[in-house]
Amino acid sequence: MKIKDGFVLRKMCGENIVAGVGLQHINFNKLLSLNESAAYLWQELVGKEFTQAEMAELLIARYGIDKQLAMTDSGKLMKVWAEVGVAE
Repeated sequence: MKIKDGFVLRKMCGENIVAGVGLQHINFNKLLSLNESAAYLWQELVGKEFTQAEMAELLIARYGIDKQLAMTDSGKLMKVWAEVGVAE
């Protein structure tokens, strides 16, 4: 998977928001707000190809969670990113 070009993570009013750089990316029906751990992953993975396992390893290294939980959380996040169209 890879985060699509044209999307950036911005801090707005204390929230981590993914926004499109150009007007072609704007869909006000689907704003993407990221919690701190998802924002951390975005920053680590933007511009790179990555797998669910690689995403999970980042969570394990940063938060010390177990592998099963990291894999579950990574899978859910990857699904959301794909569904809203910011990653493929």
